[in-house]
Amino acid sequence: MTAETVLSSERLRRARFAVAAVFCVHGAVTGSFATRIPWIQEHAGVSAGQLGLALAFPALGASLAMPLAGRISHRFGARTALRGLLALWTLSLILPSLAPNVWGLCAALFVYGATAGMSDVAMNALGVETENRLGRSIMSSLHGMWSVGALIGSAAGTVAAHLGGDARIHHLVAALVLTVLGLALCQGVLDPAPAEEEEAPPRFALPPKSALVIGAIGFCAVFAEGASLDWSAVYLRDELGGSAGLAAASTTAFALTMAVARLIGDRVVDRFGPVRTVRVGGLAATLGGVLVVLAPHAAVAMAGFGLVGLGVAVVVPLAFAAAARSGPNPSQAIAGVATITYTSGLIAPSAIGGIANATSLVFSFGLVTLLAFGLVVGAGVLRSAPRPTAPAGSAPQAAKSAGPVG
Repeated sequence: MTAETVLSSERLRRARFAVAAVFCVHGAVTGSFATRIPWIQEHAGVSAGQLGLALAFPALGASLAMPLAGRISHRFGARTALRGLLALWTLSLILPSLAPNVWGLCAALFVYGATAGMSDVAMNALGVETENRLGRSIMSSLHGMWSVGALIGSAAGTVAAHLGGDARIHHLVAALVLTVLGLALCQGVLDPAPAEEEEAPPRFALPPKSALVIGAIGFCAVFAEGASLDWSAVYLRDELGGSAGLAAASTTAFALTMAVARLIGDRVVDRFGPVRTVRVGGLAATLGGVLVVLAPHAAVAMAGFGLVGLGVAVVVPLAFAAAARSGPNPSQAIAGVATITYTSGLIAPSAIGGIANATSLVFSFGLVTLLAFGLVVGAGVLRSAPRPTAPAGSAPQAAKSAGPVG
């Protein structure tokens, strides 16, 4: 590997667009899979309860595999590791539609989740590296591009489902196209060499304490996001008597709000800093939760869900960035935060349902509101890891301080 200590502004710009496109490809796999779940359920002959069990396996696979990502990146290099892990992730899209029964589906989704988690860690680590060298925030827009990719994948999947297409063929074609795109795009990302004093991470690394603290912020944000995405339509329909069309529109509106907020969030972070941004976002999400809980009719609740989405949109990207700067092993710290956020996303829908069964959906979203307020209280942990700042017009100087890149 040929190392460079100075990178031109043009090279950094191309690296930024390359890693953003990688995020988009990663999101497109998720969107492609989600829209064909009904076909997969029918083909595998699984009940609703068995499907619920199987859908827990992606998070289980991701949680167990993500701690391996740091070792893989150190062994093969960041760019090569991302190329291989992203290809495994895109190709794993083929597996769920081939499952003949519930156990085959569980195994397929375990592999699907494991490759998703490892490639997620690798691309976020390179995203933070690129952000450091640019000297300005880009992580929010990178996650916004993931959302764009998910929407594109969902749109293509919706068309395929509407036409009655076989998911095996749809996913085979999608996997091959996304794999080729991913391999090509990975050529443009940075390839940072480990610092001379950096030791190889252990094969299976537990997250550092700093990542656990930062991960708690991500947990609150993802819980509010997952609860709103999965339950907002039900809330509008059952609690406020909204129509089926309006209820469905609320979920789409929430997802679009998240995507747009992430795409423009970097400007806000650069101007006000991560701590103030998350505190204000937490206040917006808390206000949104209050509106949802107290809403007299569906329109007010939809506005509340929109504020929740707006408030939590940039939290996870900032948590990943802060984790990467919190210790000597960025991939290990990112894996720790990612594990916590994946866990939050897994338990949020079922927790909301369980609390609603015991009390009511209104009470469940009272809990969401409290967690949103946790962002206001805990935002200060993001201050512990400042981003290196590049002087105006001196991208090469920023690159010098970040170590060699191939």
